[in-house]
Amino acid sequence: MENKSHAVAAGAFVLAIAALLVAMAAWLMRDTSEQRVFEISSRDGVTGLQPQAGVRYKGVLVGRVTSIELDAQTRGSVLVRIAVNETAPITTSTYASLGFQGVTGLAFIQLDDAGDSTQMLTTSKTQVTRIPMRPGMVSRFTSQGGQLLDQLEQASGRANALLAADNQKALMAAIHNMGQAAASIQQLTQRADQMLGPAAGGEGMNLPRLAAQTEATLKSMQATSERLGASADAVKTSATEFKQMSARMNAPGGTLDRIAQSTEALTATGQSLNATLVPRLNRTADEATRTVRQMGRVADAVNETPQSLILGRGAAQPGPGEPGFSAPARR
Repeated sequence: MENKSHAVAAGAFVLAIAALLVAMAAWLMRDTSEQRVFEISSRDGVTGLQPQAGVRYKGVLVGRVTSIELDAQTRGSVLVRIAVNETAPITTSTYASLGFQGVTGLAFIQLDDAGDSTQMLTTSKTQVTRIPMRPGMVSRFTSQGGQLLDQLEQASGRANALLAADNQKALMAAIHNMGQAAASIQQLTQRADQMLGPAAGGEGMNLPRLAAQTEATLKSMQATSERLGASADAVKTSATEFKQMSARMNAPGGTLDRIAQSTEALTATGQSLNATLVPRLNRTADEATRTVRQMGRVADAVNETPQSLILGRGAAQPGPGEPGFSAPARR
């Protein structure tokens, strides 16, 4: 009985020491830094992400995942709550994505910043701020995997069609034709060497004569170019003289300016004539008209009483109401 009591006491002592060591390790390993709480709402799956998974800011561990649950505000989304150190520069342009470790395949939260803003993102335990979630590399590959497989299948089908038996025969025939064409080109080259070589005799091409003709043609072209250059210089000189003449005509006191002044003087003279001479001519015409009328009345009076030229007009006959007036006799 005594041996059993010693064994129980020893076991209890060992358990107490073990519990004390575990408590001390937990106390020493506790995180004493202040942490900020954020939420991430993802419409994509978070397979491989577990609570206490790491939260990395550009690859640096800055926090942990505290909880994973369904989003009550957005149906069909997953709500991930994270705790991040105060030293992490979380701004309003920070976004989250789901990353995976290479060997184990465990997921973690990857934080990154687009750099559009420097304003720090504020949050509190009572009103937790949400960080936007963007699709990660695996999500984009999953969404575009079907298209990639279709394109790969199409490329494989085209490669198989290209390597078919008929196409292989056509390809071999094309290669054979290319070989024949190369042989024909080589024969033509040899033929040209024979024709242009010194052993060609009278049948070959006379290269010195061809060179002389080419030289004469080049000299003729050079002479033509010189004549064209002289003509261009003459045209340029004529253009310069015409420009100078135009400048002299347009200059102040030039031909155009004098013509304008003469035109203005002629216009002023015409206005002066209209203002002075024309009214005088009109008055002279009026006086001449009155004189002609008086002469007409004198002529009428002479016709009626020619003796008035010798005896004068005499006294005027009294009119009605005047003394000595007598009414003419009725016929």
